Amino acid sequence: MSENSSHNQATRAISSGRGANDGGLSVPIWATAVWESDSAEHAYEMAHSVGPDEFYSRHGNPTMSAFADAVADIEGAEAALSFASGMGALASVVFALCSTGSHIVATTQIYGTTATFLNGPVARMGIETTWVNGSEPGAMAAAVIPGRTMLVIAETPSNPMLDIVDLDELGAIKGPFTMVDSTLATPFGQQPIRHGVDLVLHSATKGIAGHNDATLGVVSGEQELLDDIWRYGILHGASASPFDAMLALRGIRTLDVRQQRQSDIALDIATRLEAHSAIETVHYPGLPEHPQHDRAAAQMTRFGSVVSFQLKDGDGFARLVERLNLLRCATSFGGPETLICESWTTTHSGLDEDARRAMGIHPGFIRMSIGLEDVDDLWDDLDGSLSAI
Repeated sequence: MSENSSHNQATRAISSGRGANDGGLSVPIWATAVWESDSAEHAYEMAHSVGPDEFYSRHGNPTMSAFADAVADIEGAEAALSFASGMGALASVVFALCSTGSHIVATTQIYGTTATFLNGPVARMGIETTWVNGSEPGAMAAAVIPGRTMLVIAETPSNPMLDIVDLDELGAIKGPFTMVDSTLATPFGQQPIRHGVDLVLHSATKGIAGHNDATLGVVSGEQELLDDIWRYGILHGASASPFDAMLALRGIRTLDVRQQRQSDIALDIATRLEAHSAIETVHYPGLPEHPQHDRAAAQMTRFGSVVSFQLKDGDGFARLVERLNLLRCATSFGGPETLICESWTTTHSGLDEDARRAMGIHPGFIRMSIGLEDVDDLWDDLDGSLSAI
């Protein structure tokens, strides 16, 4: 954390990550793969340093470091590491901390590609994953195998069901490292490290960068632990682009106001959807009817920009998209445009049918990312399209 850590979070989002600016208000893009050394001794020192900013960009880069520093600052963490994507960050953490014979506990309420990764490449490496219901009290701790479980992974709010994991319970688990995928919340929605969680992961492609123009991931935590992850990460090669790091750092400057507006609109839209005749169920942790609403209210400061809902007509998504004019059909979230996708055929299509249904995902289950448009314009487009199917 920076020397400005006594400031409020919104202020830190503006003032952090300026170590490479040299007086400029915007971080420069260090578009270089390699730096010249002053001497043989300096070259040796850089080659054996952890996270050097001026040696080789797979190891570090001033623009990438500025972005990571800003995330650590608003996350309330000691340090952070940037990666080429959220999945690059996840893979680097898993393979840095686990080896053949290791055991992972993961919540079933999780991003589909994360589940595919743990059930595929990770399992092939001889690393076993036990899946538990993260909303069930005590389930995560009960699945830990002392001496063998290296990592407990939870996603909260989960993608796309928006289930909520008890962060205090997760942070209290002793033995393995604990990690939260906090992408849907962003650091302005919750701060898992304050609940004792070891690592916080974000697909910064989403709300942090916030403009659908950058792809990168970030992990925050204690410096010593991140140093170990960095040592594997440079072998894995999932290094962030300095161009994307600059874009994401720009996004951090406006993250507070963007997410506040998106969360307000999301609650409004979710409330209207609950009363719509074409909708079977609505998922949004800000709704009092959400099964973990009280838990979300206790550990979140905002409920996020994503609303999910189940159409009564499971085959209605294609007809819905045909009628939309303002909402866009795309599989991301956190940006200024309101996006809509069917989880069954996109984000979780890599899982088999039984696995999708076990997660509560069925045909016609829709994830909507609220953007920055006027709420009445959004509702007119959505309501008219829903009513037509």
